[in-house]
Amino acid sequence: MHAQIVLFDGFDPLDVVAPFEVLHAGGTASGGSVTVELVSAEGAREVVGGTGGLTLRATAALDPERADLVLVPGASGRVGEAEDGAEEVFGEAAVGVPGAAPGPQPAEVVDQPIPVLLGRTLTTELPALLRAAMDDPSVTVATVCGGSLVLALAGLLEGRHATTHHLGLDLLDATGAHAVRARVVDDGDLVTGAGVTSGLDLALYLLEREAGPRIAHAVEELFAHERRGTVWRDQGPVPAALRAAAP
Repeated sequence: MHAQIVLFDGFDPLDVVAPFEVLHAGGTASGGSVTVELVSAEGAREVVGGTGGLTLRATAALDPERADLVLVPGASGRVGEAEDGAEEVFGEAAVGVPGAAPGPQPAEVVDQPIPVLLGRTLTTELPALLRAAMDDPSVTVATVCGGSLVLALAGLLEGRHATTHHLGLDLLDATGAHAVRARVVDDGDLVTGAGVTSGLDLALYLLEREAGPRIAHAVEELFAHERRGTVWRDQGPVPAALRAAAP
């Protein structure tokens, strides 16, 4: 399995680094059957993250034809300021002509509202590349935290089951996706994770699904991490209503 983890300006570093380390360790544990690289829509470049200007290098362009797994992180920035970013998410900047010069200065990325950072991805080639990945049944698309909102705002999640950070569930639902309040949601060739640290659980689940439980368990032990939460799937009977226990 070859995984490409997408970098975009303002990405959340933990959304990227946690899955990268899990998948890289999985490659070692499996004798090389799992490989992983950092990519961007623009190709090889330095990409500024949203946390303190931490910069990671994309070594190649996102290419769904070379990938078995494409993983999209969320953004890191100010929260609770959706109005500040609403125009860029839903207004002209979101539907403008792609091709703005890559590689902004840290000051243009750091401490920006998260909706602004997510909205800016829509002015790049990323939505078209993600659509190509979503249209290919041999490619699994995964997201961590607000990464599912990148897909949703690009119109790629209508009718799909997905999750995101708890602060973004209403927005996810409003785009036509079926928002699920779960740590990890498996919707076949779409696997999404909730808040930031769910990247560990998401990557371990993907490793188990694609490379086997013994490989995933070995990596889990290496990182001294016990996975949290239930992996939600659209399977089985619909649960009856439950009541909370009386105090």
